[in-house]
Amino acid sequence: MADQVVIRSKQDVFNLVNSGTIVTPRSWMIILIALGGTFIDAYDFTSLGIGAVQLKQQFNLSALQLGSLTATMAFGALIAAFIGGYYVDRVGRLKMFMLDLVFFVVSAIAAAFAPNLLVLLIFRFFMGVGVGLDFPVALSFVAEYTGTQRKARSVQMWQIMWYTAAATGFIIIIPIYFLGAGPDLWRWAVGIGAVPAVVVLTLRYMYMDESPMWAASKGDLKGAVRVLRETYGVDAVVAPGAEKQAVRAQLTSIKEYAQLFSRRYRSRTTLAAVIGFTQSMEYFAVGFYLPTISLLIFGKKFLFAILGSAVFNLFGILGGSINVKVTQRVGIRRLAIIGYSGVLIALLAIGLLGQVLPALVMGLFIALFITAHSMGQGSSGMSMGALSYPTVIRGVGAGFTQGVIRLGSILGFYFFPIVLAIFGLQHTLLLIGIVPLTGLLVTLAIRWDPTGKDIEQEEADLDSVLAAAQPSH
Repeated sequence: MADQVVIRSKQDVFNLVNSGTIVTPRSWMIILIALGGTFIDAYDFTSLGIGAVQLKQQFNLSALQLGSLTATMAFGALIAAFIGGYYVDRVGRLKMFMLDLVFFVVSAIAAAFAPNLLVLLIFRFFMGVGVGLDFPVALSFVAEYTGTQRKARSVQMWQIMWYTAAATGFIIIIPIYFLGAGPDLWRWAVGIGAVPAVVVLTLRYMYMDESPMWAASKGDLKGAVRVLRETYGVDAVVAPGAEKQAVRAQLTSIKEYAQLFSRRYRSRTTLAAVIGFTQSMEYFAVGFYLPTISLLIFGKKFLFAILGSAVFNLFGILGGSINVKVTQRVGIRRLAIIGYSGVLIALLAIGLLGQVLPALVMGLFIALFITAHSMGQGSSGMSMGALSYPTVIRGVGAGFTQGVIRLGSILGFYFFPIVLAIFGLQHTLLLIGIVPLTGLLVTLAIRWDPTGKDIEQEEADLDSVLAAAQPSH
């Protein structure tokens, strides 16, 4: 921008970023590096699914024990999401960014060399802590680096990253399988996760800076201006006296989590929580166990589990790409409704007709499930929490949503192996259909959609109206 920009308040920073007029190649690179953590999150979550069959045999696991092992990472993510969301708002986006990746690197290597089930459980838990810290900060960061008209689209890109990571994991493991890794294939799958973690950690250290909107919300207008200069190339200066006004605003104490359920935010918090919970449970009851499902559909050779899972995850990339393409036009909420409908069709078809359907047709319905999920509620579940709140409580909003999502994943992890052992694949998928049906009904009832909304400006306008309505003394 050629003209000098004078920053007089935090709202000036919000308006400048949300205008979308200061996007540069460097800022886009920073967004991709931020979402790089999502790639690692997805890889680490799905890598153990590659060896679920092997692990069950190697450690002689019951269905309950297998569910506990796969859910351990989700327990770590659950705890870290609630705690991490709070500290994302308190200490900033950048510090949390660097911390969470340390968990990924150490935990991936240690889990790969785990001599027994207990050690594996411990380091999968700490890996989950890294995931729980990373998602709230990553989505908050992306929301605060992009303009209003591109926020939803940019945040929704995390879904493409997720399925790219999942597909990459299965593709990478194929040559290792043929090289004779045997029963230790799962160790390779888990340990390789340290490689992208080191790469992203290095890139974050080299190129990333604090969110200018977060700095401004905390009264640090000088810090916000520095980021605007270095990251966006904006010739910005702080107006004399503006810093003192902003710091005084910072001293006001608020109870962040309580605000999520205040009258202003209650409906959007409810919608974000329900979409997050239901999409997570349906995905981790089906998507995580794609290797097992592939074996049940296509045959007993372990190679079928790897190849089938890789192909299914490509449909996830397809769905995520459609989502990014149409989000700004269709809206996050409508895409969730479409996604729930597609998932229901797939689950009902297999659950009711599975005995007479050829294997290829069953595979196509699983592909429909993954495509609809990633295009709709899979993306929306994360994005609602990041886009529905102003900067000052965005971290706790994203963290709370992430915690609810982990509750759903824990139930999904336990549900599938236990119910599968009792009822078989068809009835298991039919029962899972209750989950997207619940999500669909709630999403139809609550009409909140943050797509294209300038949340910061809406907050400022509402606060002005409320202030004007207060009796003067």
